[in-house]
Amino acid sequence: MLDIRFVRENPEAVRDSQRKRGNCATSVDALLMADDARRAALQAFETKRAEQKALSKTIGAASPEERPAILAQAKAMAEEVKNLEAEANAANDEYEAANSAIENIVLDGVPAGGEEDFVVLKHVGTPRDFAAEGFEPKDHLDVAEGLGALDMARGTKVSGSRFYYLRGIGARLELALLTMAADQAEANGFVLMNTPTLVNPDIMAGTGFLGEHNDEIYYLPADDQYLVGTSEVALAGYHKDEIIDLSAGPKRYCGWSSCYRREAGSYGKDTRGIIRVHQFNKVEMFSYCQIEDAEEEHKRLLAWEEEMLAKVELPYRVINVAAGDLGSSAAQKYDCEAWLPTQNRFMEVTSTSNCTTYQARRLNTRERTEGGTRTVATLNGTLATTRWLVAMWENHQQADGSLYVPEALRPYLGGREIIEPVA
Repeated sequence: MLDIRFVRENPEAVRDSQRKRGNCATSVDALLMADDARRAALQAFETKRAEQKALSKTIGAASPEERPAILAQAKAMAEEVKNLEAEANAANDEYEAANSAIENIVLDGVPAGGEEDFVVLKHVGTPRDFAAEGFEPKDHLDVAEGLGALDMARGTKVSGSRFYYLRGIGARLELALLTMAADQAEANGFVLMNTPTLVNPDIMAGTGFLGEHNDEIYYLPADDQYLVGTSEVALAGYHKDEIIDLSAGPKRYCGWSSCYRREAGSYGKDTRGIIRVHQFNKVEMFSYCQIEDAEEEHKRLLAWEEEMLAKVELPYRVINVAAGDLGSSAAQKYDCEAWLPTQNRFMEVTSTSNCTTYQARRLNTRERTEGGTRTVATLNGTLATTRWLVAMWENHQQADGSLYVPEALRPYLGGREIIEPVA
């Protein structure tokens, strides 16, 4: 949801944002027309209601001869007010639909274009030269099966394609990774939360996920609820319809939850192993902050993500995601992509988004200022997720089938330095 005052005063900036995303800029004109119609309908309703109130005050002072005519006029006016109110409500619904159809306004510095038009900001670390070490690396599925860490076949048998069992050391590795992420978040002032994975429609819509990509979301019609694809959804709804105090700085929460995605648009893509699956676990950072602090807070979230990547000793790059690949609620997004040796490419493992006031405006989350209340900014960022295991298995495999354990992760695995393959 956009600030309509900004749209009225800066329509060309909003049109340019939509063009960068690859969207039709005429949606901005449709919003402005709907806003004009809404305001006109509301003005007509309020004017007639004021006339109705003024007429009602004359009834008591009217003579017996005058009263029947005034009552008849009042009855007719009441019907007119009722109709004008219905028209105003309908115009407001059309306005809200037109506003909701426009994605967040991208920030300066976000590249235009689609998925392939990102800008690389930096590379960190050097990929291993497996040829120099004298062996051909296995892909993550072969490594994991050799460790007894993953069972795809039985996951498919029980739940269908793209489901799996993490077993033994695989389950321990995921728990260790997510616990390390939770510890880091708490050390940096985040409140750790186990969040709901079922949310109501107003919460899902408020975060901007019920747009053109709602086919990615699992919906339970019997309960009229949605399974979340990220704890960002539940955390964004945590302060719905509240006025929060940000005078001491951002409110930071860290959600640990299972996540569910239909992956409806990815058939035939990354189907081997656990790169794209329907269920996974994730530790997610979420921040509510003042509008002026949002861009600096975004940099902090990115720095915390990079701190985690350093702990698991993965080579990675940071990209500035192009406007057309942002998602409707993000005004800017940075992805961290780990190197995947067997595919000779980088794979996204974290992302952090600055959603400015887009989500909070929909969810009515505000702060109190000297000039009254105003909408806050929201940001999110992934601190660790099941997919990280893919990059860890590939990058840390050894020639004998064992797995090197990064030093920072060892205390969470009973001090293990090497995980041996199963017999």
